[in-house]
Amino acid sequence: MSEWWSIEVFDASELPARRWKDSYQDKLTEAAVTHGATSWEWHEHRYGVVFEVLFESDQQWEAFRALPAVRSALDGAPDPVNGLIIYRGRGGGAGPRKPRKPKPAPSASAMAMPEPEEERVLQLTGVTGPGAPGAPRAPGAPRAPGAPGAPEAPAHRLIRSRG
Repeated sequence: MSEWWSIEVFDASELPARRWKDSYQDKLTEAAVTHGATSWEWHEHRYGVVFEVLFESDQQWEAFRALPAVRSALDGAPDPVNGLIIYRGRGGGAGPRKPRKPKPAPSASAMAMPEPEEERVLQLTGVTGPGAPGAPRAPGAPRAPGAPGAPEAPAHRLIRSRG
């Protein structure tokens, strides 16, 4: 099964990783291709560089890793102790190869939830509001002002606009 491997080199105060890449890029790429790599990529980040390489087997990776040119390049990293990481998988923020398994639900989720209540729906189509022409009126209810048969408003309450 094919596996990606990553060599991640971080910047150091005396030598940026980009300069390390410029010095060793051709040697590492050539060594990877001649030892069975089927794909490779270089990535530059604000904190350093990543060389990703795909081999068909772990034996090909181990053979590549043991080459003098590769060992020399790794020893030439700006900070070979604290600024060099070699690992299986894609580099940087590529994420996991397989999705994470869901975590078990907290114990509180085992508690029974109340059943949802039936939603009340009111059918309002064909209903007219009070005082609308043709609307039924409760017996003895006053008619809306201005409706036919309604008493006129008292004079002191009658307001007319002049326009």
